[in-house]
Amino acid sequence: MKTLYLILAILVVIFILVWAGLKIQPASFPELSSTAQPLTTITLPDNLPEPVRKYFLEVYGEEIPVITSAVITGRASMRINGITFPARFRFTHQAGQGYRHYIEATLFGFPIMKVNEYYLHGQGRMELPFGIFESYQVDQGANLGMWAESIWLPSIFITDPRLRWEAVDDETAILVVPFGEEEQRFLVRFDPQTGLLQLMEAMRFRDADGEHKILWISEAREWGTVDSYLIPHQGAAIWLDQGQPWAVFSVEDLKYNLPVDDYIRAAGE
Repeated sequence: MKTLYLILAILVVIFILVWAGLKIQPASFPELSSTAQPLTTITLPDNLPEPVRKYFLEVYGEEIPVITSAVITGRASMRINGITFPARFRFTHQAGQGYRHYIEATLFGFPIMKVNEYYLHGQGRMELPFGIFESYQVDQGANLGMWAESIWLPSIFITDPRLRWEAVDDETAILVVPFGEEEQRFLVRFDPQTGLLQLMEAMRFRDADGEHKILWISEAREWGTVDSYLIPHQGAAIWLDQGQPWAVFSVEDLKYNLPVDDYIRAAGE
């Protein structure tokens, strides 16, 4: 009986330690020191659906910056196998062309799982601690992820000539994006009070070998300014069948038009 009590006591201590460790946030990644290229602008087109035009007027006004790259850095919470881990992340985008995700899930502020995800030249590659995954399903999801994350460099939604908007109603529009020789479609919902983009919804494969797509929702939260531009300081990713975000990303630093050709192909921070 004493042995059983001892085992229970040890388990309780371990549980408390893990619980405490999950409450400690990691330090942020250091800022990049590269020099950004100056932003040029174009005039807001006059042929956009009304909620889209209203959104861009709210974010940029009449002059729309031309963004060629973005480095998005911050901290996150990520639910893995039912456990929510604190994390830190750096997302590097060549606007509308590809990205690299570097993510560290942490315990007591120290990394216990590192993730490198790439989407380059139309091909996705997920380098996870338990394996490397490449497939059509990965490519399909990565392309949707790239365009959804472009909410942090949203001018590309009108400066990239491959994209088009289709009208739905006063609070909704369709965004059509390229995917190799195919196209993908987002249903985009705008807040009726603020006019800001609220949700992007699309059918996406969840697993690298998945047979069926699931409704995937990207939610923009807590808007604020970065370099005088209005962006969501927080974004959440939700699978409809789970009903709650599996990841919430909080942006702490955002840099535009940095030279990222080499960095996007690297590994680690």
